[in-house]
Amino acid sequence: MNKVIASAEEAIKDIQDGSTIMLGGFGLNGIPENCIAALVNKGVKNLTCISNNAGVDDFGLGLLLHTRQIKKMMSSYVGENAEFERQLLSGELEVDLIPQGTLATRIQMAGMGIPAFYTPAGYGTEIAAGKEIKEFNGKMHLMEYALYADYAIVKAWKGDTMGNLVFRKSTRNFSTSMAKAGNITIVEVEELVQPGELDPDRIDVAGVYVHRIFQGKDYQKRIEKKTIQLTK
Repeated sequence: MNKVIASAEEAIKDIQDGSTIMLGGFGLNGIPENCIAALVNKGVKNLTCISNNAGVDDFGLGLLLHTRQIKKMMSSYVGENAEFERQLLSGELEVDLIPQGTLATRIQMAGMGIPAFYTPAGYGTEIAAGKEIKEFNGKMHLMEYALYADYAIVKAWKGDTMGNLVFRKSTRNFSTSMAKAGNITIVEVEELVQPGELDPDRIDVAGVYVHRIFQGKDYQKRIEKKTIQLTK
């Protein structure tokens, strides 16, 4: 089955106000830049966005925050984004901070069809409020629910027209799980190839999970830098 879409605009055209969207990426790499730009231009609002982090002020999900298109953020890390901090502190943005391992597992469970699981992460903190608690082997655990989304939007290094995907390095962290957890999975790739051109042993996500795929363009490929100060 050919799942190729002509552009990001066509790929996200049916996303409506109030949708829940998973967006792949880890730090500043693996960001589905083309689809985020298309969402900004479309002007869709009141989104619930699930992502490891919220980008920076002028890149990634920071662009959707700047235009006030996100109603709720579900993530594990929100540093380095002044607009995110401003909206959080002013009460303009609903935020659900989730431990990184818990966030990853909630997404994985959705892809596997497992509705809930127990984890010790967060016990004894505000995260435990209102959650079922059970003891296993002398240790207390919280019950967490699988995390589903109307759409999963990810960026892969390579993909073929049947939707088989190959990711590179740290971009596998969330994107591979998200691609399996969305009701509709949209993928933009750096390189789109024909079936048979990908090494079967290198495929990270099988095409059965992917609904739409397109050749991306104009990627910035930003990197994170650590600034240090030398002292005598």
